[in-house]
Amino acid sequence: MSAARTSSLINSWNTIRYELLNTRVCDLGLTIEGSPLAAPVERIRREFAARALRFQPSFYLTDSWGCPDEVPVIGIPFYLADKRLRQIEEEQTGEVEDDQLLMMFLRHEAGHAINYAYRLWERSDWTDMFGRFSKPYRDSFQPNLASREFVWHIPHSQYGRHYAQKHPDEDFAETFAVWLTPRSAWRRKYGQWPALRKLRYVDSLMRHMRSRPARCLGGKLENPITEMTMLLAEHYGQRAERYRAAAQGYVDDKLRDIFRRTRGHNRSPAHELLAGTMPTCWPGLRTGRAWAVKTSAPLSPNWKTAHRRWDWSSPAQRRQTASWM
Repeated sequence: MSAARTSSLINSWNTIRYELLNTRVCDLGLTIEGSPLAAPVERIRREFAARALRFQPSFYLTDSWGCPDEVPVIGIPFYLADKRLRQIEEEQTGEVEDDQLLMMFLRHEAGHAINYAYRLWERSDWTDMFGRFSKPYRDSFQPNLASREFVWHIPHSQYGRHYAQKHPDEDFAETFAVWLTPRSAWRRKYGQWPALRKLRYVDSLMRHMRSRPARCLGGKLENPITEMTMLLAEHYGQRAERYRAAAQGYVDDKLRDIFRRTRGHNRSPAHELLAGTMPTCWPGLRTGRAWAVKTSAPLSPNWKTAHRRWDWSSPAQRRQTASWM
């Protein structure tokens, strides 16, 4: 096989995809810094600074969007930190966030973060405007499509742009996101909507709170990437072996059992290395008219006589031995 062909197979998408799917999520080496997420995260920070907000949210990689319950830290799906993982996400789910939707999600989660940082939901005027924070959270709801009491922000596959109707906490987060978005022209766009009073409230509240220190800055994270020990394939409910046949450039990970890592200059000659382990499908060594068949096991000095020999004169054994060669 030519070097160009070998390189093509090793660098093919089928090979790369299998290697990624066959890796634990925590071992993917993902960080926000230096990744495609670095720029959007910095953009959110600049938007906070432009509003003279003292509080700056923190971010971490996890399995889905969201702030942990009452914790002002924004969780971002890990696959957004690597272009290859974004492609796998799209293949597995049929969709992936583009740059515009990513910023919309970040602004929405920033609304949750600032609410939790200042415990805004404990204020009576917040409750009067958005409702009780303790209201049971519904996994599904039936939005009023004609309502103008709520802003339109995140496009949801099930609820359209009516996600603010799900819960008071979501209502505030969506309203904050619209207020934070540069050049959103919310005063003009919502000028005739009852939702305008919520936007004016957020505008007034942020002016009041912007120079104050946050009451809470951290807490217990949910599913941080460092604790996600499942294979990437398992994250998607798949088996990595399903993709192995197409990965023709994949270097069998079982070779690591033979060629173990060495430290410093403590290295061994090749014959000593191979003397420790033999391949699983050893075709046999012929000595005169007999064949010594080796199974997968450590070698010993007298291995030639320690393993049973096959009588080459036997037709049945000749056929079986030939099938291994």
